[in-house]
Amino acid sequence: MTMQNHPVDHELVEAAAHVARTRCRGDNHTMAAAGRAPDGRIVTAVNAYHFTGGPCAELVLIGAAAAQGVYELTTIVAVGDRDRGVVPPCGRCRQVLLDYFPGVEVIVGEGDGMRAVPVAELLPASYVWADHQLDTE
Repeated sequence: MTMQNHPVDHELVEAAAHVARTRCRGDNHTMAAAGRAPDGRIVTAVNAYHFTGGPCAELVLIGAAAAQGVYELTTIVAVGDRDRGVVPPCGRCRQVLLDYFPGVEVIVGEGDGMRAVPVAELLPASYVWADHQLDTE
């Protein structure tokens, strides 16, 4: 499968990197995420690490976005603290992002290899939760 390359939203990457540099402190918050709303707004969040499986920054971002009235994201990126750069989403986050925002693009890679790809390309032959919900009405 060939991944489609889309323009990288460098402002979004910098927003996540800024949060990673200034808000991630200690072992509880080691990743930052930034998401772009269709109206151009940027929402940011950090992970909440916990040994029981605390949520990744991308998942916290979904809740933070909803709290700000953002229910759709066009692009998302995660950046690690200590200047680790862009970090691709884990499998759980890929699935959740696909379920919530099937058209979202995810920024992956680093340096000149950084690219934005549709989340569906990060999960080939994926299961789409929304496609299997029963009509309860």
